[in-house]
Amino acid sequence: MSTTAELFEGRPIIPVVVIDDAEAAQPLADALSEGGLPCAEVTLRTAAALDAVRVLAARSGMLVGAGSVCTADQVERAVDAGARFIVSPGFSDAVLARCRELDVPVLPGVATATEIMRALDAGVQVVKVFPAGTLGGPDGVRGLVAPFPSLRVVPTGGIGAADLPAYLGVPAVLAVGGSWMVSPALIRARQFDEVARLTGEAVTIARGWRS
Repeated sequence: MSTTAELFEGRPIIPVVVIDDAEAAQPLADALSEGGLPCAEVTLRTAAALDAVRVLAARSGMLVGAGSVCTADQVERAVDAGARFIVSPGFSDAVLARCRELDVPVLPGVATATEIMRALDAGVQVVKVFPAGTLGGPDGVRGLVAPFPSLRVVPTGGIGAADLPAYLGVPAVLAVGGSWMVSPALIRARQFDEVARLTGEAVTIARGWRS
């Protein structure tokens, strides 16, 4: 099993997708790949999410995970659909245990130092900081993780392209999760050319910052 850090290494941005229609998954995959970012976290917030995971997972070269996972049952269904990593909004012992049983990397969400300590006690070395925007942005993330030098984080929530350099400038940040390039409005309107453009723009910013 790859670790979470190994999966995300070289992928500084994780598109966070809310999708209402699984038929949009294939052109979405095309747009993300065209933009240079064949990766997606599909949140389990809609009835179409698991079908979208199946479509994306079937595409060669696409790294697909499931987000907003809150129960062990959701872990099983997401992995059955082809998810290669699991993201939860908070820290759940049940979600963590099922992911370990199924040998799938998990990215639990944290918002406090106490939650980080829980994660570290459980052997988790990479966490999602959520919602990063309302937790003080890049400076808030930097302050939150300062006491934990071994920790790697993926800030998510309230992040846009203009925020990338500041977040990626935090040494503990492994990758940044964002939805601006795959907003539900763009997907519903089938504006996949714009998805590809925004994705490419984000990749250029991230590579320029970390090169």
